[in-house]
Amino acid sequence: MTHTNFIAGVPWRNDRDLKTLVENRTTYTLNNCELNIFETHQEAKDVNLRFGDLVLTTMLKGKKVMHLFDRPGFDYLPGESVIVPPNEMMKIDFPEAQWNNPTQCIALSISKEMIENTFNLLNEKYPNKMMTQEWGLDLSYFHLINTKDLSEIINRFIRIGVKERSKEKDVIASLALKELLIRLTQTQAREMLEMTYKDIASSNRLGFVVEFIKNNIRENLTLDTLSQKACMSKPHFSRTFKQELGMTPMEFIQNERLKLAEQYLKMGDFQIQEVGYMSGFSNITYFIRVFKNEFGCTPKVFKKKSN
Repeated sequence: MTHTNFIAGVPWRNDRDLKTLVENRTTYTLNNCELNIFETHQEAKDVNLRFGDLVLTTMLKGKKVMHLFDRPGFDYLPGESVIVPPNEMMKIDFPEAQWNNPTQCIALSISKEMIENTFNLLNEKYPNKMMTQEWGLDLSYFHLINTKDLSEIINRFIRIGVKERSKEKDVIASLALKELLIRLTQTQAREMLEMTYKDIASSNRLGFVVEFIKNNIRENLTLDTLSQKACMSKPHFSRTFKQELGMTPMEFIQNERLKLAEQYLKMGDFQIQEVGYMSGFSNITYFIRVFKNEFGCTPKVFKKKSN
């Protein structure tokens, strides 16, 4: 799915304040974390960066090629985040950075104590997870496409780090950090589910429900039907789904339908009405409205841009 960058962005450094044109760094220090903003204004290769704590990096503008865990490099673009474990070397290339086309990225390093305390609390209060045995981050899923929820909390954290001046700043930041860690685990769970639902459908209720949704996306899918498929009561199913994946079952279905619509529009062979019906939308006016809300333009404009 094409990802929109929902991050509002951060202020650029004044030209006179730039100490270097490659990964110029501005740092905001808070309890339990440090917010770093990096700008690069010229092409560069093999720039090394390492943090002592776990880091969430989020791309705001431009393009990097990131090399991690001794694997081949991958394109790193706005609307994406990468989780990097403590002391892991990031090797970064900036193939397109120029004075008039700089890159901008944030790196939020989070203390080990904050991470452990947050996940211990969640494991005590909300055990019996379905996708993973317990709350925590899985570094197999380190390169993420930001969801709206994740983008919103990253935005909030940037505002706290850069603009908040109150005495309660550290308390506000701690609460935001806890939410950020929850959103990260939910985003990872969705990536995991997307990649493994076929394999786990026979042994995992959420995997089974997701496979059912994908195979019946054009049908009228109700909460009653889905909770029956999961062999759970309606309230328990809704609560579990939202807790694990960060969205309601109905939001997940709409997301799936929009992904399908995006694919059909890129093919360019179908009328807008056909695309809506083939993607599972029975009301075309509603389809146009939610599509515009997600992609920032109508299906018609999106189709023109894509072809």
